[in-house]
Amino acid sequence: MTTSSADGDTVWRPAPHEFTDPTLPSAVRVYEVGPRDGLQAESATVPTEVKAEFCRRLVVAGVRSLEVTSFVSPKWIPQLADAEELMAELDLPDTVRQVVLTPNVRGLERALASGAKEVAVFVSATETFARKNLNTTILGTLDNAHRVIAGAQCAGVGTRGYISMCFGDPWEGKVDPRRVADIAAELMAMGCSSISLGDTIGVATPGHVRAVLDAVLEKGVPVDSIAGHFHDTYGQALTNVYAALRLGVTEFDTAAGGLGRCPYARGATGNLATEELVWMLHGLGIRTGIDLDVLTDASQWMALHIGHPSPSRVATALTAARA
Repeated sequence: MTTSSADGDTVWRPAPHEFTDPTLPSAVRVYEVGPRDGLQAESATVPTEVKAEFCRRLVVAGVRSLEVTSFVSPKWIPQLADAEELMAELDLPDTVRQVVLTPNVRGLERALASGAKEVAVFVSATETFARKNLNTTILGTLDNAHRVIAGAQCAGVGTRGYISMCFGDPWEGKVDPRRVADIAAELMAMGCSSISLGDTIGVATPGHVRAVLDAVLEKGVPVDSIAGHFHDTYGQALTNVYAALRLGVTEFDTAAGGLGRCPYARGATGNLATEELVWMLHGLGIRTGIDLDVLTDASQWMALHIGHPSPSRVATALTAARA
């Protein structure tokens, strides 16, 4: 990309060179989790007005699917204790999909009272994570999800499902893809409109992604209802996205600036940065509707408020090039 400076000189600004692959989807939904999954991992509590402005800046950048907060007990996630206040302050366009995480029926009640239009539930693919994270079992997480989904349906609100530990568990190790597929099918049968398959500790590789997706698809879960949630702990997130793209997946969870990690999983690091995903997709000729420069500005703005640099390599490189 080239632009003209104030004195008329030509200035080069980095942008991915587009080489379209006709075998891949033509467009992808970027599901932005930075305001929720990203900020909940920060040691400092971000003020409500800063969170609201972060959401607005992401929307200006072109984000149209945004997970804004979680109605979880402040005892467990104090960084998101202001969920009601944030919902009251947000004034995003109706064209933006705004999702809130509701871990239980009480969270659902709070979310509905705050005007939520879509909620998310999460379950575990492993017994140990279910016990350590939710003090229950796999079946317990599914029973809890069923109650939340049923309540959301009664209120006319859609539900997204998360499955944690789909590709590996820090205590149990390997996770059978067939177990993930069974859980995904159950969530769909309960009424979830989409299922996000989480590589919570970032150990997946492309072949593993294909094995899990093949198992899920064989269970009858439609490919357009599947999302990929890849952490970049071992630097594999983008290659895993590419593997999922080749099977037709068109929704991916990312966090602007690479914010976030799972606070309950040892060794887990940041979510895949939205900037990294968008750079790759645009290079493949895949539409996202997101302006990389504006997105980078939003990430760097938030980095100032959380007090440490963005771990996103694309955001860092674009910022340096513009400087």
